[in-house]
Amino acid sequence: MFTALLQPEVQTFIRQHQNDDVTKLALQKNPFPQLPLPEILNQIAARQKAKDKLPTWFNTEGVLYPSRISVEQTSSEIAAKYKAALVSGSSLIDLTGGFGIDDFYFSKKLQRVAHCELNLELSAIAKHNFDVLGAQNIQCIPGDSYEALTTLNEQWDWLYIDPSRRNDAKGKVFMLADCLPNVPELLNFYFGFTKNIMIKTAPLLDISAGLSELHSVKAIHIVAVNNEVKELLWILEKGFKSAPMLVAADLTRDGKKIFESQYAQDSIPTLSHPKKYLYEPNSAIMKSGTFSAVGNHYNLTKLHLHSQLFTADESIDFPGRRFEIQHVLPYSKPEMRQYIEGKKMNITVRNFPLKTEELQKKWKIKDGGDVYTFFTTNKEGEKTVLICRKV
Repeated sequence: MFTALLQPEVQTFIRQHQNDDVTKLALQKNPFPQLPLPEILNQIAARQKAKDKLPTWFNTEGVLYPSRISVEQTSSEIAAKYKAALVSGSSLIDLTGGFGIDDFYFSKKLQRVAHCELNLELSAIAKHNFDVLGAQNIQCIPGDSYEALTTLNEQWDWLYIDPSRRNDAKGKVFMLADCLPNVPELLNFYFGFTKNIMIKTAPLLDISAGLSELHSVKAIHIVAVNNEVKELLWILEKGFKSAPMLVAADLTRDGKKIFESQYAQDSIPTLSHPKKYLYEPNSAIMKSGTFSAVGNHYNLTKLHLHSQLFTADESIDFPGRRFEIQHVLPYSKPEMRQYIEGKKMNITVRNFPLKTEELQKKWKIKDGGDVYTFFTTNKEGEKTVLICRKV
C-alpha cells in the first residue's frame, strides 16, 4: 500500500487536491482503481490538518500520513521543539512513538532516539518518514515497549511516554491509571532503565490528581500554543522529593511567554477595586492555578478571590491580555441601558452568574469591535462590569 501511495501520479493528485473538500472528492470516480479511494482521501485530509501544525512534513515530498485522527492528536512542531529543549544527554527511548513528531525533534538534540510503537502500520509510516526527513539516528522498534525495554536492557538518559486513555475509561475522571501504558503502576519499572522521565498528558488531567499518582516529579510544564493549552509535560527525576516547579508556557510564532513558580497551595491574594489597568492571565497560567504567585511577581492585586483577574495603576509586560479600564459600572439596569444595551463589544465572563450568550441575548449585545467588556465580581462580592480598551 505504501509503495502504491508513493507513485508520482498519486502524489501529484494528492497535492493538486490538497485544498479540496474531501467529502465531495469521495463522490467522484476513483482515478486509481488499483488503490482504495479512502486511502488516497485520507492522505489529502491528513495533509490539510498538517499544513499549519506540521509544516516540515507538509512541505516535504514523499511523506506519508496515518489516519487524520492520528494527525489531530499528535504534537505540533512548535510543541515538539519545546519538549526537545528540555532533554539533555545522548539517548532517549520513546515508549509510545506514534507519528514521531516529538522523536524527530528529540533526534536533533540527542545522538540516539528509539521509537517504540505497538501499531505496526504506524511504526512503518514513522520509519518511512524519518528516512525521507533524513533523521538517521532514530531506531524504530515495532511492538510492545515493555518488551523492548526488557530486551534492550540498557540505560537511557531519558524515557518519554505519551499514554493514551483506554476506551473503557470514557466518562470517568481522567486519571493516569486509566491510560495505556499504566504509568503509575509501571513507574518503578521504568526507573530501572533511566533517571529521567518525561510524560506527556492531555490538559484535561488535573495537576493535583497527577501528583497523587506519580512520585519524583521535578517539574510540570503547562504548554499552550497561541493561548490554547495543548499538553502537560511531567518531568520526573529518580529520587526527587522536593516540591515541583510549575512552568506555564505560551508558545507563539513571535516567541514564548513563560512564568515559573514552585508548586504550592495558592495563598490568599491581596484584593482591591479596579485600578487603571486590567490583566487577564493566559490559558497556561489559568491551568497552573498559580494566581497568588503571579500577583506577587508582577505586583498586581486581584479583583476577587475567584475572578482570576488582576489590576494595577501601571502598564506592564504581562503573560496574558492587558486592558485599560475606561468605565467601572455596577450591574444594574440604568447602567446597562446607557453603556451596554444594543452596543457592539467583546464579552468576557469571570466569576459571574450569567454566561456570555445569556448576556448577549438579554442586553442585545453584538459581538466584535474594539470594546472589551468584562462581567465579573468585585472584592465585596458585588456584580461589576468593566468596559475596557485593549492595550
